[in-house]
Amino acid sequence: MRRLSQSNHSGVEYAPHRRIDSGGRVSTAVRRARERSAVHGYRAAAAAISRVPTRISLPLGRAAFVGSYYAWPAKRRIILSNASHVLGLAPSDKRVRHLARRIYATYAQNVIELMRLPSLPAGEPARLLTPGDHEQGDESFVALFEQLRSEKRGLIAVSAHIGSIDLLAGAFALRGLPTYGLADDTAYPELFEEMNAQRRRWGIEVIPWRNLRRVFSALREPAILGLVVDWGYRPDGVPVRLFGEWTALPAGPAMLAAKTRAAIVPVVCRRRPDGTYDARHYRPIEVADTSQRELLRATQAIADALEDMISTAPEQWYTFKPIWPETAAEKQELASRVTAMQAAA
Repeated sequence: MRRLSQSNHSGVEYAPHRRIDSGGRVSTAVRRARERSAVHGYRAAAAAISRVPTRISLPLGRAAFVGSYYAWPAKRRIILSNASHVLGLAPSDKRVRHLARRIYATYAQNVIELMRLPSLPAGEPARLLTPGDHEQGDESFVALFEQLRSEKRGLIAVSAHIGSIDLLAGAFALRGLPTYGLADDTAYPELFEEMNAQRRRWGIEVIPWRNLRRVFSALREPAILGLVVDWGYRPDGVPVRLFGEWTALPAGPAMLAAKTRAAIVPVVCRRRPDGTYDARHYRPIEVADTSQRELLRATQAIADALEDMISTAPEQWYTFKPIWPETAAEKQELASRVTAMQAAA
């Protein structure tokens, strides 16, 4: 699945300093202790947050996350770089710095609300997802999926770290739609399992990225398969233009669509000021085959949808990985690859 997705689908930041034993292997005891600490810490934090009123937990959470913005220079530089691309301004511009701080504050709210969900009724996603307009809202998405299902075709829902994709998937699963998510279970597997318990409560099955057989069988069921594609820039992805600059997105969605006849549908679930969420989807992207030209076209269409999602509510886009290459040489290499892919048979 690395070759398919070309992205890290983990919900956990994981870059530990590994301790090596005399045999050159990672110490299992150290790794297990770290995993258990992460699980216990998550459980304790979720239990505490569920007992504290949001009028208290939200301001404290925002203050803590914005504080980490100042305390963690490496992540701050990434957020400033991403925000500068969105606004088309220098990272030092005060408007970029303001947006970066808002992203941290919004992310704090998302984390706190996500950690409160296990203590709330299982039907909470359906309550929080407000009806959208007829053309782009959740009812239209359901109708689109039912149409594809009647044709024995699956639906690949692609999105970014915007608002709450978990709530959107949960709302569809609670309506009886077969809903799956693709994720990386290699980093902190116990914590991965802890977080997926909530998703199973709603009826979502999370497929580990290594289980290719299950991925293909889900789309041929047919079902909805959710993929988040903004896990950071990788030079071996498909070159695309995003906010006027060259970057790359994973080839996985387009490859899966071509091989299974599924339709790609970009989706987004943004938070409203009143705490409810607004679901939107874009026009389906069809992928005829796995040719370089077709993969390029389909992935650029995904990038165009992502750009619209982000620009509508940039403060809700909380990806903490570099999305664009750092050097002009890397950007030129991507542009050259586009020319080669367009010329390929």
